[in-house]
This record gives sequence, structure tokens and C-alpha cells, in this order.
Amino acid sequence: MFAVGVDVSNGRSTAAVLGARRKVVMKPFEVPHTADGFAFLIEKLRGLNGEARIVMEHTGRYYESFAMSMYRAGFFVSAVNPLVIKDYREGVDVRKVKTDRADALKIAQSALDKWEILPQYTPMDTIRYDLKTLHRQFQLSSKTRTALNNNLIALLEQSYPGVNRYFDSPVRPDGSQKWVDFVDTFWHVDCVASLSRSAFAERYRKWCKRHGYNFSEQKALELHADARQKFPLVPKSDTCRLLVKEAVAQLRTVSRTVEAYRAEMNRLASQLPEYETVMAMTGVGKSMGPQLIAEIGDLRRFAHQKSLVGFAGTDPIKDDSGDKVSESKPSSKRGSPYLRKTLFVVMTILLQLQPQDDPVYQFLDKKRSEGKKYYVYMTAGMTKFLRIYYGRVRDCLKAKGLWDQPMLEPGSSD
Repeated sequence: MFAVGVDVSNGRSTAAVLGARRKVVMKPFEVPHTADGFAFLIEKLRGLNGEARIVMEHTGRYYESFAMSMYRAGFFVSAVNPLVIKDYREGVDVRKVKTDRADALKIAQSALDKWEILPQYTPMDTIRYDLKTLHRQFQLSSKTRTALNNNLIALLEQSYPGVNRYFDSPVRPDGSQKWVDFVDTFWHVDCVASLSRSAFAERYRKWCKRHGYNFSEQKALELHADARQKFPLVPKSDTCRLLVKEAVAQLRTVSRTVEAYRAEMNRLASQLPEYETVMAMTGVGKSMGPQLIAEIGDLRRFAHQKSLVGFAGTDPIKDDSGDKVSESKPSSKRGSPYLRKTLFVVMTILLQLQPQDDPVYQFLDKKRSEGKKYYVYMTAGMTKFLRIYYGRVRDCLKAKGLWDQPMLEPGSSD
């Protein structure tokens, strides 16, 4: 048997091959992430007299092209959590060496020691791959939107304090929001206060009609009265107008992108067999459902419920020894932070909805009534939710005859 350790980098990787008893068969060498580079490595590995298993860390997205090319060439490929490699031989090696060549050898040594339990890499089908990529971009754009939203509010505190609290309309499918559209036109207190009540009411009516919002004369009078009580920090000027309008334009652009991602994620997720089952779970809607499916992926890659819980990183860390018994066991947090964030939002929704017949909410409420700390019962609820998710989706796939079928490769969608 031959263990191929691969230290993955951007555009190139370093590979090393060890045989039985950790004999160096091939010294560490570079492999470019190109068709010729992969073909060169495949030819060298096929020349080995025995089974070869390729092991690498699944860091970022750099490893995917390498893993896919080796998988399609027919090799056993394993993409392991970087923490597994980091903890390997911890405390055994006195000297600390951190180079690509040393890391490749270390990964190969780990592969030999864990030969029988190496998890096999299986690529995602096209829909799941696109869905996961969309979700990562959605998360990035959502963070940007929050930052731009806060920036616009900070600017308006100088020209029109508190205007963002006048409207509570939800974000539209095109990303527009009523208070943002309002300040694009009425970007300074004087844009409202300088007009008479009747003149502003008429202008506000036309504005509502132009943007497709419901008009209320009472609301117009309230806006006008409040504007005359405001005290702006900066005068009405071209500079102030430029700052607010550019901030509005930036926020609109990113908000439109976020909602476009959200709609596309829902469209892709609706093509997957577990979509209806996931959407039927309490606390999961058209936004959170696709996010859960995107991060969990094909459930068939998890052997049992504990595997899914460990992947999310919500499993408690046991640290008992002798008479020492830990009263509080923190979660490992060694799984997907994106999945944990999504689950945390679902738990928050459940606490807001308070569905008395939902088992997850009942569990949350029970732990909360026992005096558990906030993050303790939230994490416990996330674990409970994942176990139920696993059971329901597994039963759904079994009912459709898909549970025992092989997982698809990129390029296929059904």
C-alpha cells in the first residue's frame, strides 16, 4: 500500500508518497493544478505496484480540482479536516517544522496510520455544488449589506436623524426597501420641513405612487411634523446629497444581489428530493431551508446522526477524568461555521414563533426552564434539530428509493 500525502496550495500542491513502514517512495515534489500536472501525477501513481490512497486537507476550495481529477482517474481520495492533521503527532515531534514538503510527509504518515478509517471523498452533483457556492456568496453579500445599511444610517444621523425608523416594510424581492427609497428622495430634514403640510403630502403621495407603496395622508402629516422637530448636524448641501445618494446606491446594489442569490438558492433547492421534507420543518422557510440544504449537502455521505452533528460542530466535548466530571461541556465547534450560523437563526425563529407542538421548541423551552445558559440550550436545540433533520430526510430518501443509490458527480443533476 502507498499513502500519497498532498499539501494543497493555490494553483499548485506538494505531494509525497510513503510505502509500508513509512518508507519514502517518492520525495516531496510539486504538482501544478493544470491538466498536464495532474496527468503527470496520475502516470507516476499508476506505476506503483499496489493500492494508492491520496489524502489531503479540505481547506477552502483549492483542493477541489485536485481531488476531482484524482477521483475521476479512479484513485481512492480522502479529504480530511485540517484539525485531524494538525493534531496528528502533537506532542511527539519536538521540533516544529512548517513547510509544504514537511506537511505533505506528515499527511502521508497520518494516512498510513489511519488507513482503514480514511473517509472517502465523493464529489457533489452540479445542483448541490452550485447551491453551496451560492450560499457562500449569499453570506458574504449579506455581511456587506449589513455594513452598508449601518453606514447609511450613520450618515443620516447627520442630515435626517431617525428616518430609518419611520418605516418597517420588509425587503422586496428586488432588494428595495421603503425607508431606503424614501431617503434617496428626501435625503435631508429640510427636504421635508421646508415644504408646507399640504405640499409635502402631495409630493409624498406622488412618491408612493411612483415607487408602488401604499399612501397614507396620516403618515405624511406625521412625517412632516416630525421633520420640523429634527435638528440636523449638517446643513443641506451638495456634499451631503452626494454622500447619502451614493450610500443608497451602494446599498441598493448589494441588496439586489442578496435577494437574487436568495431566489436562485430556493430555485435550485426545490429541484432536490429532500426539499419538501426540509421546508415542512418548523422554523424553516424559503430563506433558511435552502441554506440548510446547501451546507449539509447530500445526507447519504453521513453514516449516522452523530456524523452530521460532528460535521456541524455542535457535539459537546467530553473532558472527564477520574473524579473530575465537567458540569458544562462546550461544543466542539470543529465543523462548518456556516451551518452553525444557519442553525442558530432557525433556533431564534423557533423561540420567536413558540410552536407548542414542535419537539425542538419543547426541548429548547425545557432546557431554558431548567436554568441552562442561553448558548447552552441554543446549542442543545441545534443538535436536537439535526437529529430530527437526519431522520426525516433519510426516511424521505428511502421512500423515494434514493438512499442506497450512489451519489452523483458534477455534470449530472438527476
